[in-house]
Amino acid sequence: MNILILGSGGREHTFAWKIAQSPLCKNLFVAPGNSGTANVATNVNIGVNDFEAIKELVLKERIDMVVVGPEDPLVNGVHDYFLNDDAIKHVKVIGPQKEAATLEGSKEFAKEFLYRHNIPTAAYESFTKDTVEKGFAFLETLRPPYVLKADGLAAGKGVVILNDLDEAKAELKSMLVDSKFGQASTKVVIEEFLDGIELSCFVLTDGKNYKILPTAKDYKRIGEGDTGLNTGGMGAVSPVPFATDEFLAKIEERIVKPTINGFKKDNLPYVGFVFIGLIKVGNDPKVIEYNVRMGDPETEVVLPRLKNDFVEILQAMANGTLDKINIEIDERAATTIMLVSGGYPEDYEKGKEITGINAIEDSIPFHAGSQLKDGKVVTTGGRVMTITSYGNTYQEAIKKSYQSIEKLHFDKMYYRKDIGFDL
Repeated sequence: MNILILGSGGREHTFAWKIAQSPLCKNLFVAPGNSGTANVATNVNIGVNDFEAIKELVLKERIDMVVVGPEDPLVNGVHDYFLNDDAIKHVKVIGPQKEAATLEGSKEFAKEFLYRHNIPTAAYESFTKDTVEKGFAFLETLRPPYVLKADGLAAGKGVVILNDLDEAKAELKSMLVDSKFGQASTKVVIEEFLDGIELSCFVLTDGKNYKILPTAKDYKRIGEGDTGLNTGGMGAVSPVPFATDEFLAKIEERIVKPTINGFKKDNLPYVGFVFIGLIKVGNDPKVIEYNVRMGDPETEVVLPRLKNDFVEILQAMANGTLDKINIEIDERAATTIMLVSGGYPEDYEKGKEITGINAIEDSIPFHAGSQLKDGKVVTTGGRVMTITSYGNTYQEAIKKSYQSIEKLHFDKMYYRKDIGFDL
């Protein structure tokens, strides 16, 4: 098969690394890709939302399957675009159609889905700038901390958690009236705060059948001890030590099954990855959010633990035969540490040369915000690279990642030194 991956982050490099290992993959392309995908595939400089250019590439290179990495093109209907065009509708697209992708595109849509199918989640109400006063009144009924979520896509930065009621009211006004997150915050969901420890559950589905991948836990805050601003993720661990067999059974029965059944009942066409952001409250799992793609950096610890031929799995998802696949998992733990540009998640400089990549032996470097320029690998984003390692325990794997990081350098490189600290 000729396969095209859409995206340019660490998740897409991990996809490319895994797909390239399959004898079923003939030619592999990534659009737009990064310096890591360039080592295992052909990068094509096309944006993930440039559907016309993607179609041209698909026809020119006789692409059989498109694997969509990020949420944006899914929410914008890339799958539907293929289905509605006779020239390319035969191409298999891994990723839900537009209506199903609204599970990530709208927090309110996701909440309504959760409530409709009796899936455990936090109590909530949603508000617009016309009902901002009602929003203030609703905040007054809650106990702190207060959770405010921009309804639309805000690149992982649209969630604000505050302890002070006046600050929460000011933030609600800033989001709704002053358009703090632009279009994303024309509607804001206010939720009750759930106190517990978070984890991520990844599910593959062909629309009827499902398979559950290993659990992972990522670390969102920029600062050690989970402090400071939210980021796209600073590191991840898999499996999650506190996710016992009993707890995993609860996740499957109370959350995964009703989610997949909900797709069928609501007629939401879904072939792809379901990322379920969970929180363990007491001994029970509750849903924080849905994402309609794999997480990043969780992909960098989940896929390396998958022993199966990834292309075989993707084919089964596309063909509706996922029930015939037996998922095999590497017993070892995997961890990843994210290296970021100094200043991230706020302003940061780009174009810094990264050295020492070839000196890494015991870990896998997955490139993210980096590109090849004049034969050198340079930084182009906030989250630059993740360093993934295996170990018999997650502590051993983390230690290996930190030892590998010592061989790397770029100007103002920053990473958290406490990934896994809370386990």
